[in-house]
Amino acid sequence: MSGVWVFKNGVIRLIENPQADSDGRLGNSRRKVLIYLPTGQAVSSYSLLQEILTSLGWERYYGGDPELFQFHKRSSIDLISLPKDYAKFNSVHMYDIVIKNPNLFHVRDV
Repeated sequence: MSGVWVFKNGVIRLIENPQADSDGRLGNSRRKVLIYLPTGQAVSSYSLLQEILTSLGWERYYGGDPELFQFHKRSSIDLISLPKDYAKFNSVHMYDIVIKNPNLFHVRDV
């Protein structure tokens, strides 16, 4: 179920969006991809992402939730937490990586 909550004349109601798919995305929305800027390469798997992050000084963190794939840097308090299932890796996770690695990653529409 997806839609927009509308408040009008003291009443709130959900206006459903019949064009949305099962994930709540609009049929015309574009898929996002994480790009590693130094090589221009699209990150297509966690093994590739781990290789890139390790080269940037990130280390796997095993002390957290077993349902998450996590990385930390010894030089900072940052922690990147990703779902174990790569199919659930979405733009929110991509932007987290972009913010914590300025000028190295970019999110693009496909």
